Amino acid sequence: MGKIFGYARVSTKDQNLDLQIDALKKAGAQVIYTEKSSGKNKNRNELEALLKAVSSGDTIVVYKLDRISRSTKHLIELTEYFEQEVIQFISLQDNIDTKSSMGRFFFRVMASIAELERDIIVERTQAGLSAARARGRLGGRKATPKSKVDDAIRLYRSNAGYSLREITEKTGVSKSVLYRHLSKENK
Repeated sequence: MGKIFGYARVSTKDQNLDLQIDALKKAGAQVIYTEKSSGKNKNRNELEALLKAVSSGDTIVVYKLDRISRSTKHLIELTEYFEQEVIQFISLQDNIDTKSSMGRFFFRVMASIAELERDIIVERTQAGLSAARARGRLGGRKATPKSKVDDAIRLYRSNAGYSLREITEKTGVSKSVLYRHLSKENK
């Protein structure tokens, strides 16, 4: 009997891994790899580390299919790798366990449905943005008020020795917005 490895991922730094980690522990995961990275990001260091750590007879457990894969193609590649290396795969929320032939079949079907769902969300978002643009509205975040940016630049350039964290906390201006405005001024 091999080891049980868990893999948990959230898309943004603000999201919390606790729900996934608790479920993985309950499923018997002895080692859990965690990541805060977009699913579309190809460079997922913890997933790579997990794939290097597992060996024949081990099991990988995830909370949900979309936590481990970027696309149906990626999921199928992972499945083929798992089959080739005799690694079992369990997705808790999707009720998939590749120890059975039905589990392997269902795994592939669910992967296709998950990708379809993501594609539909993208299409809806694009359609909504197009409709908003047709009405003269732009998508995305609201621009940071110029007065706040000016305050942040003033603090940045002052000799008071404010750190970037202090500046962003005092003004509410993010580092990226501050740097963007500073670089515009330096051109």
